[in-house]
Amino acid sequence: MKQINMDQGMNTLMKKYGNYLIFIILIIVCSMLSPAFLTVKNVTSVLRQISITGILAFAEMLLIISGYIDLSLGAVVAFSGMVSVNAYLSTGSYLMTFLTAITVAVICCSCSGFLVAKIKLPAFIATMAMDSIARGACYMYTNGQPIYKIGDYGKISSGYIGPVPIPVVFLMVIAVIVWILLSKTTFGRNIYAIGGNQDAANASGINVKRTTILVYAVAGILTGVAAVLQIARVNSGLPDTAMNYHGDAIASTVIGGTSFTGGIGTAPGTFIGSVIMGIISNILNLTGVQSYVQNVVKGLIIIGAVAMDLISKNRRIRKKSVKTQ
Repeated sequence: MKQINMDQGMNTLMKKYGNYLIFIILIIVCSMLSPAFLTVKNVTSVLRQISITGILAFAEMLLIISGYIDLSLGAVVAFSGMVSVNAYLSTGSYLMTFLTAITVAVICCSCSGFLVAKIKLPAFIATMAMDSIARGACYMYTNGQPIYKIGDYGKISSGYIGPVPIPVVFLMVIAVIVWILLSKTTFGRNIYAIGGNQDAANASGINVKRTTILVYAVAGILTGVAAVLQIARVNSGLPDTAMNYHGDAIASTVIGGTSFTGGIGTAPGTFIGSVIMGIISNILNLTGVQSYVQNVVKGLIIIGAVAMDLISKNRRIRKKSVKTQ
């Protein structure tokens, strides 16, 4: 009996802190592989590198916890970012730039939420369609031509607040806001509820349809912020920018402990997941691994993370069925 309790305790610890253990082991291994890994310059580079996909990871996390997903975030980043360039060139205002990008992104993501909640389209289909629409809109908006002359727009990404790059500040602030949203608000509790059991959430009085659309809208806000940072980072409006960013975001979310089947996930875990993905990309770059090989590695990581999540869920189901017999 003691052995069984110890095994259960270890399993519980691994579920709660396994991603943190992976994070520590990864840092140790990477430090041994490359002496440059733990330098201030490289650590800052990693944090800057993950800032955009990290913000998108928080957007995906909210959706996945609620039982949904969004495969269009990369395309929405591109489209809302390109529209925001014209807003900046017309007004010269960084505030209008952010408001424009956020508005466009919220409209796109809310449309996906409406299709999922009201029309009952599967999230996979609805957001895949939005991905195609948003990416096509990028090319239509500029007749397929990049926007290169964007003035001082790039300063949003290249600037610092004290010693910290502006994109990293955005990532940290958003991480705290999302943590508060999930852990301290009724809306956050509703997100967990509809992801855990939609029927039970409905029965308890939660407006599942409205909550679903709101979750997609919040994801749109985060996507709009990421769009401005992405355009500023590449210092141009490119129709094909942010390709497969949703894949990196989903990988970061699942590695961070968010259950792909909904109802489970935390903001700190997603942040750690984003850092883990950034470290993996960074060490592959430092060791000279080709970019196409990196894509293979990322794909395998996504498969492994989702597979482990599903195996864990199946074990929980079997344990519950044994207890009820």
